[in-house]
Amino acid sequence: MLDTALDQWFTANRSRAFDDLFAFLRIPSVSARSEHNGDVANAAAWLHAQFERIGFSVRTHPTAGHPIVLAEWRKAGPDAPTILIYGHYDVQPPEPHALWTSPAFEPTIRDGKLFARGSVDDKGQVFIHLHALEAHLAVRGALPANVLVLLEGEEEVGSEHLEAFVAAHAERLACDGVIISDSAMFAPGIPSILSSLRGLAYFQIDVQGPAQDLHSGSYGGAVVNPAMALARILATFHDEQGRVAIPGFYDDVRGWPTDVLAGMRNLPFDEAHFLKEVGASALGGEPDHTVLERLWTRPTCEVNGLLSGYTGEGAKTVLPATAMAKVSCRLVPDQDPERIRTLMQAHVDAVAPAGVRVTVRALHGGRPWRATLGGPLFDAAREALGAAFGREPVITGEGGSIPVVGDFARILGAPVLLMGFGLPGENAHAPDEWISVENLDRGVRATALLYDLVRR
Repeated sequence: MLDTALDQWFTANRSRAFDDLFAFLRIPSVSARSEHNGDVANAAAWLHAQFERIGFSVRTHPTAGHPIVLAEWRKAGPDAPTILIYGHYDVQPPEPHALWTSPAFEPTIRDGKLFARGSVDDKGQVFIHLHALEAHLAVRGALPANVLVLLEGEEEVGSEHLEAFVAAHAERLACDGVIISDSAMFAPGIPSILSSLRGLAYFQIDVQGPAQDLHSGSYGGAVVNPAMALARILATFHDEQGRVAIPGFYDDVRGWPTDVLAGMRNLPFDEAHFLKEVGASALGGEPDHTVLERLWTRPTCEVNGLLSGYTGEGAKTVLPATAMAKVSCRLVPDQDPERIRTLMQAHVDAVAPAGVRVTVRALHGGRPWRATLGGPLFDAAREALGAAFGREPVITGEGGSIPVVGDFARILGAPVLLMGFGLPGENAHAPDEWISVENLDRGVRATALLYDLVRR
């Protein structure tokens, strides 16, 4: 259980902590917009000052983009474990402003939820660690472990400079484990440890037909239509059962332990509610896998966008000269984005009809990641979350991608713990983003206890 003195400190300092968090959330640190460059720098400066205030040694490292803040407390001694905490202080653009109930950068609490841009992604969750670390230092004058805190300002725009920074400072960042709080719990009251992330291979497929758009009456039936050619190509990506039909696509997929799959099937997942939530008439995908397995453990190939011909009001009888599709493949261990690129190119070449020229461009890639669910860090997280929330945490997966997780594991060779305190429906990239106030309170206690348990 959490030390009584720490618990009492959290209670006594709760009001002041929310004042601090509100000040952080008021900074419009939108990394995607150049007009907010000064605000992003101000958010980095705010963090720098806060960590200095509680007793850390801090340095803000400039990059070609937004700065990286590295705070260090290394006084626990060489025999104590070293923990690296990662988070980001940049946020998504708030638009459309009209859909916010209260202004995006004016934090407001309603119905047990703290609304503000960045409240859950990721300023609120970064603040959980800041507040937990402050509690240890205020009550005891020391931390139970050596702690490094790495905070970037480019996560929402692809973390362009983070991998190079970690590689260049790998010796300084050497640690026994990495903790990231930038994810969600499975449901209210159900603490969660995120065990996997899907990777990504993203493509643009361009089809070129005639030299220019043609009259569909004068030329249709004799000239190959690029839009139809593209439709035929895309239709070959799946079989009738919903499996990806690109030859070799599943060759490197690693199976999941039966106990982990059993745990996923035992989660309180309501398929009818999920169907209602997404607003679809039926679900798709591989029928021999549950919905959560399809989302967390299986690879996909999805069309993200299509463009061809005339799409304005009314009719225009045109045979388009070009067609384009954006296609993403979500990957699972041990699929490799470059290998998927090769397979995609070979498949498109094989099925493309004569009369058009088809090109495939790889636009983005990221490797999938899966945790090893064991060891001191994960055992400590299970116990800390169980104590703070009053029940054992569940093991979940994530269908999206967080490339930095794999970078940390690969470069530093350390286990990565994803322990988030968000909730489903928290509108992380949408208007009315929020985080549960209860999760903030429980999160700081779970995090403070985790530091103690890692030292044990």
